[in-house]
Amino acid sequence: MSRKPTTRSKPKATSAPATEQEPVLTVRHYCQGIGDCHLLTFKTPEGKPFRILVDCGIHVSIKDGQALVGDIVTDLKDNTDGGHIDILVVTHEHWDHVSGFLTANDVFSTFTVGEVWMAWTENPADAEAVELDKFKGQALAALQGAGQRLEGMQGLNPYMGRVRDGLQAVLGFQFGATGQRVRLARDAAAKLCKKAPRYFEPGGPPTTIPQLPGLNIYVLGPPRDKAALRLEDQAGAMFPLARGGPLAQALTCGLKMNGENDASLIDELSPFEHNVGSSLSAVLNGDADDSKVIDYVREHYSEPIEHAAPQENPDQSWRRIDADWMGIAADLALQIDRGVNNTSLVLAFEFNDRVFLFPGDAQIGNWLSWSDLEWTVGQKTVTTNDLLARTVYLKVAHHCSQNATPQKQGLDLMTSPYLSAFIPTNRDDAKNVHWTKMPYEGILTALAAKTKGRVIRADDEWLKGSEVKPGFEWPSGSILAVRSKPRDQARVPGGLWVELDLA
Repeated sequence: MSRKPTTRSKPKATSAPATEQEPVLTVRHYCQGIGDCHLLTFKTPEGKPFRILVDCGIHVSIKDGQALVGDIVTDLKDNTDGGHIDILVVTHEHWDHVSGFLTANDVFSTFTVGEVWMAWTENPADAEAVELDKFKGQALAALQGAGQRLEGMQGLNPYMGRVRDGLQAVLGFQFGATGQRVRLARDAAAKLCKKAPRYFEPGGPPTTIPQLPGLNIYVLGPPRDKAALRLEDQAGAMFPLARGGPLAQALTCGLKMNGENDASLIDELSPFEHNVGSSLSAVLNGDADDSKVIDYVREHYSEPIEHAAPQENPDQSWRRIDADWMGIAADLALQIDRGVNNTSLVLAFEFNDRVFLFPGDAQIGNWLSWSDLEWTVGQKTVTTNDLLARTVYLKVAHHCSQNATPQKQGLDLMTSPYLSAFIPTNRDDAKNVHWTKMPYEGILTALAAKTKGRVIRADDEWLKGSEVKPGFEWPSGSILAVRSKPRDQARVPGGLWVELDLA
């Protein structure tokens, strides 16, 4: 159950000079650490608010995360005329983007939602989406099995300890704190509207909204091209879809071979015949046929040496590699994580020749797929490069990780002098799940230069205080005004949201 915050604080008033220019867009970014929730408010010609909510979730590692999302959803309801959302956008199927629709469903179920937008990759009637979903399901089952096995093992070497911790972090995007599948949360979002979701893919004319004349919405991703969906850090690095891929098959086979006492199971990838050697469990239990093997393993791999040399470590368990075969789980986890991120629905909102870009968690494969896109609008042709050149506001992709927001195909093309940006990341929260390079310093430096310092992060210190004091003055660039609201500081310190008027 979600719950309302125990105390309420008023939004901080702006202290910069007022401007007579009317904002095109007001965006409220919620600051939950590792997670996305963004409320976009446009004005109709009659002056009525038209609201688009992009995602609502939080990573399972965040302390008191479910309560924090409850506060966020309550705040959303209080500030949207009792919970009226015209369009709900679900960018992709990761827990930190959709968990709130499940854990705070008691409040969300009281909302009225006009439409739900999702990517084509979530469409159950799409054959390619179904194929991708089978890959995800089989790969996740293998990863869960490896994670459970590693959790129960003692004396892991440092490398496998890191694999275990990394696996926990990645699975946190797929499962809730009590093991709920992310699919339940995504479906809960879809059910908030009586109409079936609309599924989008790149191509065709830009989407328009009758209530908002002059607004064009361009869909940049996710791509249809399987190579782009599979792409990781560089061209040629791909994950196969069939049967969960070779890594998932190998991991599943290994888990069966090492976890079931079934003589009929044969490791197809073993370099030896199945009747050669003794099982490690039998040797450690003293049940092997060869007593010399038992003594040798106990002395060198499983028990302290009774008469160790001064320079020798008495505990020889560090030599054991019986868990190292599960190291392939790290590669598989990265593949599934990046693959799902590349299915992000990427939207560019164009109004009065200015573009506001919301790329979800798109990583390099998704970004590169945009380069050849073009749209016919009236008598002119609009290209991706044109949209990026006119981008005045960026919600930074994937919490400002190293493998999102490319340089040449991304930031270098954003040449508007009005560019500003928001990063939905808390560095301390990222470190808690061993993401030591999130946000990535190279991207932070480039953004600071591109925006002349107009970058706001979810963990900015000034969000905790009583005054609005970002590192820049406004009006400046695309930002007309800044407002913010702290959390219940006694329970969860930090800012609850920061809101910007954009032009």
